[in-house]
Amino acid sequence: MSVGRPREFDTNQALDDALDVFWRNGYEGTSILELTEAMGINRPSLYAAFGNKEALFHKAIDRYMEIRACHLLSALDEPTARAVVKKLWSGNIELISNSKNPRGCFLVQSALACGDAAESIRKEMVKRRSKCEKLLCQRLERAIEEGDLPADSNAEQLAKYVSTVSYGIAVQAAGGAGRKQLCEVADLALQAFPD
Repeated sequence: MSVGRPREFDTNQALDDALDVFWRNGYEGTSILELTEAMGINRPSLYAAFGNKEALFHKAIDRYMEIRACHLLSALDEPTARAVVKKLWSGNIELISNSKNPRGCFLVQSALACGDAAESIRKEMVKRRSKCEKLLCQRLERAIEEGDLPADSNAEQLAKYVSTVSYGIAVQAAGGAGRKQLCEVADLALQAFPD
């Protein structure tokens, strides 16, 4: 049985490079040529290592969640609901205002303007954002049960509020708002979160 030539590139670095291109340009705004140039590989190597453009995009989403947006899950481990929200927003601000990253949130930016041909991508991004919101809702339900939030709190509405502020902060960052402005918005929004 013959074995193919070993890869001559770092797949994780290539995936990070692809993620940055998708993040800046969106799924539909990214061409295979842009991807291969950014990744430093040729088209056959891209297909051999990652599959087609859509498969590469899905791998980029997973990489984003695992490496760049890992604060989303770690925030859920905070001892209070307020600390969860504060860590979530501060982690988002750190991520989206870091000069090493494209501006804005990858989960929002990369699939905002998808045509019919990329409907599956739009749906995947909606599904990913919904999953994050559901995990947050479950954590807030636990906070209500533990007495950390008032008993009459609505975990689903609070999770929607936190997510909406989060995405609004990301849109502001994509528009050029700096870290100080984003922190001021998060601090103000936190005042409306119940104690």
